[in-house]
Formats: sequence, C-alpha cells, structure tokens
Amino acid sequence: MPVLESLPILDISACRSALVREPLAVERAAELARAFKALAEPARLRLLSLIAAHERGEACVCDLTEPLGLSQPTVSHHLKVLREADLITGERRGTWVHYRIVPGALERLGAVLADVVEADDTPSGVLRPGC
Repeated sequence: MPVLESLPILDISACRSALVREPLAVERAAELARAFKALAEPARLRLLSLIAAHERGEACVCDLTEPLGLSQPTVSHHLKVLREADLITGERRGTWVHYRIVPGALERLGAVLADVVEADDTPSGVLRPGC
C-alpha cells in the first residue's frame, strides 16, 4: 500500500488583497475617502503634479496659477482641499505659503490602489504566484 505524504497547508488569506482579508477601520476608510475625493478633481491632480515637479518639490500659489489657468482664489481653494486631505503641507514664508507633498502620502494611496488592482487581476479561484 503506498504511503501518502502530508502536504503543507497554505493560508490562502495571505493571497488575497488586504481590503478583502479584513474590513477597513472606520478611521482609515474616512482618511482614504477624503484623499481620493480630493484627487477626484482634475485641477487638484494637476496641482499635485505641478508641486512635485517644481524646483525642490515645493511651490507657492504664485507658481501655480498661470500653469493651471485658474485664479489665485480658486487655486488657494484647491490647495486647502489637498491640505485637509493630508496630501500637502504649507509653510508660510513672508507673504507666500510654499506647498509640498506630504512625504509618503502618494505612496500610501498608490499601495491601496495596487493592492486592489492586484486582487482584481487574479481570476476567481486562482491563487497568485507564491500562494
């Protein structure tokens, strides 16, 4: 009679997206929703891009109005929304406020999106490599 070997038991929960393994905490869901809502406006996406691409990774409103083609009050409003979403910070220097992207903010959002995309790319019932 052949001897059957035991096969290792895999924890398939490790193979699923973090958003599927456990529900988001209320605070984390609110934080992510606030950030994604802020980024849902094309002008704010451009603002982030302009700030990141600007010299030293920072810019003031005076640097941003012309490339966006928007008035200073409108740009200031968009910057306020991005600040409230913890995507940028501002530092007053004289009469101007200089804005920069919060370190790690975009990476955290990107990680959430990558996690969702990775889970979505895996056909139902098929484990990702290494799982």
